[in-house]
Amino acid sequence: MANPQDYNYNFYNVTFPAEYVAHVEINRPEKLNAFVEEMWQNLALIFRKLSHDPNVRAILLTGAGDRAFTAGLDVQAASQGFLTTPSSDPARTATANKRHILDFQECISAVEKCEKPVLCVLHGISFGLALDLSLSCDIRFSTTTTQFSVKEVDIGLAADIGTLSRLPHSVGNMSWIKEIALSARVFGSEEALRVGLVSRVLGGKGEAVGEALKLAGLIATKSPVAVQGTKEILNYSRDRTVADGLHYTAVWNAAMLQTQDLKDAMLSGLQKRKATFSKL
Repeated sequence: MANPQDYNYNFYNVTFPAEYVAHVEINRPEKLNAFVEEMWQNLALIFRKLSHDPNVRAILLTGAGDRAFTAGLDVQAASQGFLTTPSSDPARTATANKRHILDFQECISAVEKCEKPVLCVLHGISFGLALDLSLSCDIRFSTTTTQFSVKEVDIGLAADIGTLSRLPHSVGNMSWIKEIALSARVFGSEEALRVGLVSRVLGGKGEAVGEALKLAGLIATKSPVAVQGTKEILNYSRDRTVADGLHYTAVWNAAMLQTQDLKDAMLSGLQKRKATFSKL
């Protein structure tokens, strides 16, 4: 099992509740888990490390406390930090802003680029950055009381960390996407489930976390070669033509079909026993 001491980062609790399962909890509940700059950077460090940890095969992301997954950007902290103008020259200001945006985009993209499947549970207030972050995850659960909002237009900007780019790939209704992005209106889990933003709605946070951990545990019993390959191919194919996806799959499996995991999985089925797989 992975060592929790290797994941000691401010504003996060990282635990390992089951074999090969990691639980990353955003831990700033007194501020509704709103993000300050250090939280972005630490998130990327955690997920890059989990991506290569052979003792981890599935990851759950949640927010501490009962009130919020995350309320998004800590606007007060941001107004005193990276949102302040570094130069009176517009070109230099724009260059600095672009660097900040690209850096923060990479922090969130670290979740999507993580080799391991990432599940998340959205509960309570899930505004702004909550959508950026959850759309980088592979599987999303919510609760009956979750409140969603693409909040950025209410603070005077276009969402720039991923929602506007990833949401059209997760939800096929562009009219609905533009409605909620342009209005910043709050919507609930029933609507999120109907459009496909989440795959399950559970009664409360505890129930949702429990079900997500069960699913993470199930995924962790599968061949890590097969699971990581499946995530890789799905993400690659999402942004490309069917022909490109098929070709990439053929190239990927030309190598990965040579794994011992394939033989072990087939034999376990024939022999009616549970397969076990080596670390990757």
